[in-house]
Amino acid sequence: MTKKETPENIKDLSWIKRGKQRREIIVHLNGPQTPTEIAKKAIYSLNHTSKILNEFKKHQIVRLLNPEDKTGRLYELTQKGKMVKDQLIEKN
Repeated sequence: MTKKETPENIKDLSWIKRGKQRREIIVHLNGPQTPTEIAKKAIYSLNHTSKILNEFKKHQIVRLLNPEDKTGRLYELTQKGKMVKDQLIEKN
C-alpha cells in the first residue's frame, strides 16, 4: 500500500470502480463545475449526474461550494476525491 492508498481511499476507489457511471463522472470532474456541465461531458442525464454527485458528497469525494444556491450549484473534488481520481487513472 503506497502513501496515497489509505484503507479508506481503497474502499472509495473500489466503490467507484464498481459503478460505470461513477467512474465516468469522477473522470470529468475538473475544477468547480455545475451538474449540467458534468452531465454534458459524461453524457448522462442531469438527474442521474446529480444523484451521483450527492453520493460523492456523502463519501466526501466532492464538496458543494455554494450550498445556499438552488440553481447553478458548483461542485469540486475534495483532496480525498483528487487522490481517488488519481488512483483510478493510474490503475487504468
